[in-house]
Amino acid sequence: MLMLLMSLSLRIAFAMCRKPSCSQSRAKTYLHVSLWVWPCAALIMWIYVCGELRAGVRKSPSRLTTDMLESIPAPHYGQAGYVCSSRPALGWELPKGTMQMAYRILVATSMDRLREGRADVWDSGRRMSDQSVGVLYGGPSLKAGHRYWWTVKVWYGKGKDDSKERASRYAQPREIVTATTQDSCFSHYPLMKTRQSPVSVLRRQAQSDLYDFGTDAFAQLLLRVQTDNPADTLRIHIGEAVREGHVDHRPQGTVRHATYDIPLQVGIHDYPVSLRPDGRNTALGANESGVDPILMPASIGEVTPFRYVEVEHGARVKAVWRDAVHEPFDDAESHFECSDTVLNQVWNLCKYSIKATSFAGIYVDGDRERIPYEADALVNQLSHYVTDREYTMARRSIAHLIMHPTWPTEWILLTPRMAWLDYLYTGDRRMLEHYYQDLVAKTFHALRDERGLISTRTGLLTREVCASVHFRGRGLRDIVDWPQGGAAGIEKESEGEADGHEMRDVNTVVNAYHYDALRMMSKIAGALGNEEDSLRFCQMAERTAQSINSLLWDQKRGAYVDGEGSSHCSQHSSMFPLAFGLVPQDRIQRTAEYVQSRGMACSVYGAQFLLDALYEAQQDEAALQLMAGTGLRSWYNMISMGSTITTEAWDKVFKPNLDWNHAWGAAAANLIGRRLMGITPLKPGFEEIDIQPQPGGLEYAYIKHPSPRGSIHLKMKRQPDGRYHLDLYIPANSRARLTLPTTKQTLTLLPGRHYVRE
Repeated sequence: MLMLLMSLSLRIAFAMCRKPSCSQSRAKTYLHVSLWVWPCAALIMWIYVCGELRAGVRKSPSRLTTDMLESIPAPHYGQAGYVCSSRPALGWELPKGTMQMAYRILVATSMDRLREGRADVWDSGRRMSDQSVGVLYGGPSLKAGHRYWWTVKVWYGKGKDDSKERASRYAQPREIVTATTQDSCFSHYPLMKTRQSPVSVLRRQAQSDLYDFGTDAFAQLLLRVQTDNPADTLRIHIGEAVREGHVDHRPQGTVRHATYDIPLQVGIHDYPVSLRPDGRNTALGANESGVDPILMPASIGEVTPFRYVEVEHGARVKAVWRDAVHEPFDDAESHFECSDTVLNQVWNLCKYSIKATSFAGIYVDGDRERIPYEADALVNQLSHYVTDREYTMARRSIAHLIMHPTWPTEWILLTPRMAWLDYLYTGDRRMLEHYYQDLVAKTFHALRDERGLISTRTGLLTREVCASVHFRGRGLRDIVDWPQGGAAGIEKESEGEADGHEMRDVNTVVNAYHYDALRMMSKIAGALGNEEDSLRFCQMAERTAQSINSLLWDQKRGAYVDGEGSSHCSQHSSMFPLAFGLVPQDRIQRTAEYVQSRGMACSVYGAQFLLDALYEAQQDEAALQLMAGTGLRSWYNMISMGSTITTEAWDKVFKPNLDWNHAWGAAAANLIGRRLMGITPLKPGFEEIDIQPQPGGLEYAYIKHPSPRGSIHLKMKRQPDGRYHLDLYIPANSRARLTLPTTKQTLTLLPGRHYVRE
């Protein structure tokens, strides 16, 4: 219409100019006015278009996912990412600031058919729903080894109560490549290699060259070398640590070092180093849990963790590279910075640890064993959620651990929690459905006595009970924390990492885990619509909590004893009940004070629950001091030792055989996101977000937190009166419940950007 008016105005102007009766000045006026119509009309059109775009009109959904896989990369070294389910879960991201009202999904066997609007596989039709995460495919079962394409169109408003419905365009079609066997619903990305060059070279012409890649990584090594001597041999040393400018040949614990001699050919050639496998992480059937280490796929080959490469007589070396092996990881998906420089370093250490230790495709316990353990997996899982928008590795690891549990009683009890977290973060309940009975068994309800307390020492732990949880090892036993006195090179007289805990037939820590497993099962049953089971597990949890609080509480010390018949109160016996929320309200303050008084009297794994406990008790300043501490028991000490991946223990003093590549030490990553910045899903799939920051007196803090619906941004700045100004962004199709850090006022927020002053 505008174009028509502009054309008409010019025609009139020129016609007036040609009329004999029209004066020259008048004609010029007509022409000038007509020429101004064009820019004015263009301006009007620009304002209109911008308004429409801001309103989200005709924008299409983006970042489509299939079984939580966003964009399956091309095959890497013989591997590819395939959808392993015949009925996958679909998801998409909406335009900013919008709330979904309805959707329509189209699935076709070819891109052309989909573009023509011919959904020859499935057309969902228009469905009134705000669900945009974990939407289950509802057409005929997808065939194995086939390719499909799908797209989605949505209808949405700008807010919860916006009655004006807007229709989007169909999204850019997304390919689905199904696996040749579809025996699970847990799709995953392929492993990939990232070629890296050294960040610095220390030259010693007469001795050797030392190449530094800047960070440790599970990798393979490649060199380009020139020689004129057919009998020449190149000696290289690779390792994780240096001493006096050389690769450390005798590093502490199980910090890695290896030496290789490479026969050379005349001329310039590339030499990939064939890494020797380590029997400690490749031998089958040797573990007391009866589980095997995770072997590297043949298409990838063996890897070893290293940062440094030392080449003797390195003048002949033209280039050195390493291929770091890891799952796809988007560094841009998360970011954290604050006014505490130590905490910033801790975040970077822990975030990188999650990326670097993904080399096996399943969460493992570092390089020494490469065995999946439930304890390691929980810390990995939570920290992965905070540092990258990636959920498939956690799902695959949980499924593996359900069928291949390890020996500590408490760690098996973590399985229902891990399964519930998967549902909470992904919005996909298929894991809960598929493994429901297995998860019920993982609560160890078969070991309960009449008081609702469990024990592995009272004769109830039978072969049948072990079989019900799929345990095939040499015996289950309580662990509390690791290592204990007399284990892993620690003297028997040492307290180990369990703060002198006294092992009893009925242990407080074990029963706190049992309480948590029951509570998680109650939630799982409720999510699946099994209200009877949900109520039953809730009542069982309450009975367990009553017994713990009546039989194992020491009123005089304001703490829990280690177990039935014990008079000792370790930090662990109080921090686990506090972390799991079973401490009565009138005891929380005293319990927290006792826990705090013990400092960091636990392992790097135990720190996950110690800090969870302090944050549960609103002791955020104490938690911050521990997380940003610089003592021997601190994440900063790991950095001071020279490690760029979190270590297995705080220091070799606490575990002589520690390694430098253990992600169960990366708890600070999730604690920063979940607790300090306070971001967690309140409803599955981040349909509703719970934001309860506990900054602990930080002057400034900012986080970019991933979610299936888009990034969450939170910036906090402390004012002179101690209160905070908050700058918050909520992704589309999500809501947030914000609890202000100082006043504790609660606000409900819709998608978009919000500026909040306390």
